[in-house]
Amino acid sequence: MTARDTPVDPLERYWSKRDFAVTSEPRGERKARNSQALSFVIQKHAASRLHYDFRLELDGVLLSWAVPKGPSFDPADKRMAIHVEDHPLSYGSFEGTIPPKQYGAGTVIVWDNGTWEPVGDPREGLAKGKLLFHLYGQKLAGLWELVKIAKGGEKQEPWILFKKRDGFARPKAEYDVVSALPDSVIAKPLKKASAADTAPESRPKPERKVDEADQGRPGAVKAPLPAKISPQLATLATGVPATGTWVYEIKFDGYRLMTRIQDGKPTLVTRGGNDWSAKMPSLVRELEQLGVQSAWLDGEIVVLDEHGLPKFNALQNAFDRKTSTDQIVYFLFDVPYFEGYDLREAPLSARRQLLDEFLKERGTDRIRFSAAFGADPASILSSACRMGLEGVVAKRIDAPYASRRTETWIKLKCQLRQEFLIAGYTDRTGEASQIGSLLLGVHAPNGELVSVGSVGTGWDAKEAAGLKKRLSKIETDKPPFAAGASKPGRWSKRAAGSERWVTPSLVAEVSFSDWTPDGQIRHATYVALRIDKPATGIVRETAKQVGAGPVRTAGKSAAGGIKVSNADRVIDPSSGLTKLDLVRYYESIAQWMLPHLEGRPCSLVRGPSGIQGQLFFQKHDEKISIPGIKELDPGFWPGHGALLEVGSAQALASAAQMNVIEFHTWNSTAKNFDKPDRMIFDLDPGEGTPWQHVQDAAVLVRTLLSELGLEAWLKTSGGKGLHVVVPLAPRLDYDTVKDFSQAVVQHLARAIPSRFVVKSGPSNRVGKLFVDYLRNGHGATTAAAFSARARPGLGVSMPVSWDDLAKLKSGAQWTIATAREHLSFQTEDPWKGYWAKKQTLTRAMKTLGFSARKAG
Repeated sequence: MTARDTPVDPLERYWSKRDFAVTSEPRGERKARNSQALSFVIQKHAASRLHYDFRLELDGVLLSWAVPKGPSFDPADKRMAIHVEDHPLSYGSFEGTIPPKQYGAGTVIVWDNGTWEPVGDPREGLAKGKLLFHLYGQKLAGLWELVKIAKGGEKQEPWILFKKRDGFARPKAEYDVVSALPDSVIAKPLKKASAADTAPESRPKPERKVDEADQGRPGAVKAPLPAKISPQLATLATGVPATGTWVYEIKFDGYRLMTRIQDGKPTLVTRGGNDWSAKMPSLVRELEQLGVQSAWLDGEIVVLDEHGLPKFNALQNAFDRKTSTDQIVYFLFDVPYFEGYDLREAPLSARRQLLDEFLKERGTDRIRFSAAFGADPASILSSACRMGLEGVVAKRIDAPYASRRTETWIKLKCQLRQEFLIAGYTDRTGEASQIGSLLLGVHAPNGELVSVGSVGTGWDAKEAAGLKKRLSKIETDKPPFAAGASKPGRWSKRAAGSERWVTPSLVAEVSFSDWTPDGQIRHATYVALRIDKPATGIVRETAKQVGAGPVRTAGKSAAGGIKVSNADRVIDPSSGLTKLDLVRYYESIAQWMLPHLEGRPCSLVRGPSGIQGQLFFQKHDEKISIPGIKELDPGFWPGHGALLEVGSAQALASAAQMNVIEFHTWNSTAKNFDKPDRMIFDLDPGEGTPWQHVQDAAVLVRTLLSELGLEAWLKTSGGKGLHVVVPLAPRLDYDTVKDFSQAVVQHLARAIPSRFVVKSGPSNRVGKLFVDYLRNGHGATTAAAFSARARPGLGVSMPVSWDDLAKLKSGAQWTIATAREHLSFQTEDPWKGYWAKKQTLTRAMKTLGFSARKAG
């Protein structure tokens, strides 16, 4: 029964379950909104069991389902969804903690929100138990379905939520949206909602006819067919900006091709503006069969191998008449003009949806839609590289179409690869009919041709002979480089004077490993000639840092900006956690952890064979040179080697790639090496000590410190115990701070000998706690906040509030697998006041009756 049919208020069940004098949840009321757009919200709810509350606005309320595992972009993932009571619209913005003993007690965050668009009549769909709809959220997008599987008589109706197959669908093995994006979109919004990408009225309806699809589209302008549209080009980049919402497409290994359709007749136009219609007559015929009267279509032509992957050599062979161009497949990814409307100012999301829907109806096996993928570029790029693809292209969904190189389209490559001009060649030793190497160049900013090195591999004998025949026809007497011929020895494996120079009119695509400091390419491999690109535009491509986003580069099992070797190696057999899990953890935690590491000497615990192998404690560089890690010179410490600082996200992840599991920091910073700015009490329980005693000990230590006028903060150790941390003004030396901390521990042991011991040996602390003051000595270190621990389970040292102490179950309550999830519910930093607290020990020393002479 729907909200319109029932005589009972649809929110009656919601109200009856809650005491609004106790809970902060909104009471709300049924209230229809004036907006045509229907809202949706997904709230992550850490109740007795973590689940996701999926809510769709209809008839003035939020229809609600509890989804235990959360949504998945994988159509094969059929997620259980329990139909629960309707909620008021005001609940859509609720975040907070529902008190104990209340219905649904636990913490709630808004995990995703946006608008939804039903396909067909949603009330009829609900009645039949089959609801199909589009989502336009910050995390979820595309076509979804809810299907009722109830047999009748259930107290709570079971449904199934799953993703329909479209351009947003992705295998879970490649991308898990729940783990990749765990945070609140209110605390950490992924994009700002706008009419261009959220309002249903701004998008083409799936059931509309193609000739109506552009009417009313934001940015669409009724206009005559442009005679020319130059393609939008992508910028080679080191990473994806943190701002904006991006989709990711495969970077096809083919030729860029635009199609202009006038009066139903297609013309195929290359990137350089050449008409290639005569080269591909069968593709022209297929385009004619689409039934389009006027359009500009943008895409890439490829030839697919037996595994369905694009192969550039196969495409080149098709044009060399070695095979038929009938094998060419045309992947379309944009439509800047369609049936009387100029769409260049419309957002990419609207253009792509129009193209996708049109090709679903009219596309063929040779004319296909270039599917896009959601967030997590690292996983997408990693998958592309493992499949042998060239890379991926990231595009902002709210951007217009611009006929130039832009930073709203950026390309991320698996390896360095670009086009070069062929300036000359050498003969193959012992075989004059074949080339031995190609001499390459690019145009400098002033237009002059400069040398970049050579390539001597990547072709077979037949292709080498074909290149020699082709190049011999355009030979010249003088080198085309502005600086003249290169010096002897610069070209690898050639003698001075062996060069044969040519007019630089042919373009070769070459992959290579790196650029040398003097501008030469290293370890180059020839890919193919590029007959589709003009020689005048060939310059050195330099990857840009676009925006302020994190670096995300190519590589096998790439996670963020790091190439992870042996990514699948299990480092903790008890949990099955791998090296890649560890690297991804440190990348995800960087913004929380770095304040505890920046400017502070750090020692590393490395486990090349995992936690069961030999562990190495490393204080100095020792020639491993981890990228991003800096050296700190302790000038006050004669004869001591440089110390390490892990002060950036790159350094943190790079260290994990180099098998660093734990990060241990000093109690002082580089600004004041010999004066600690904190004092630590490590509560280390002996064998047989109950966890309750550890919690009690933390309270007793805090109480004593409070009586001494000192405020302290708490964190788990990641192992068996807890750390009580006292921030200090860096005024006293290490010896004084250590001696004072020892005096505090001695006082505790004298006052409560049944719980505390002063000596650290295992036999001395059976059933008791050793409050370790030795952490405060010169050069001593403690596991940093958020550091993993090289112990079974890979526990994490987690900062917590004193109010949460009673809820803790162990010092390793959170692991690298669960810590990030925990932080997604954290609305306030429990250590927020720590950084501004600069305490002195003057009053505490006086109260305790401590002086340096009495220490020890």
